[in-house]
Amino acid sequence: MEIVVDDQLREICASIEAQSLSENEWAGRESDDEFQTKNYCGGFDADEKAFCFSFFAPSGVEYWFQFSLEEASLINSGALSKLLAREAE
Repeated sequence: MEIVVDDQLREICASIEAQSLSENEWAGRESDDEFQTKNYCGGFDADEKAFCFSFFAPSGVEYWFQFSLEEASLINSGALSKLLAREAE
């Protein structure tokens, strides 16, 4: 499934970018639920070296996806508009 970047996800990525932390700094404050909105819940995972999120579709199905620190910047700028997701296990 493709997740189309919406305002909620763009706001999360704007918050990530505004904190100006390196990947190592994010790893040091690892959290799986730092960012929560109506449809998204997630945070930075040090093992994956990525922001890992759940997306809750209107149908009630949960999907998992992740993106890097660099991709967060691309999402925030509008250069990246879709992410691949898989159904949660």
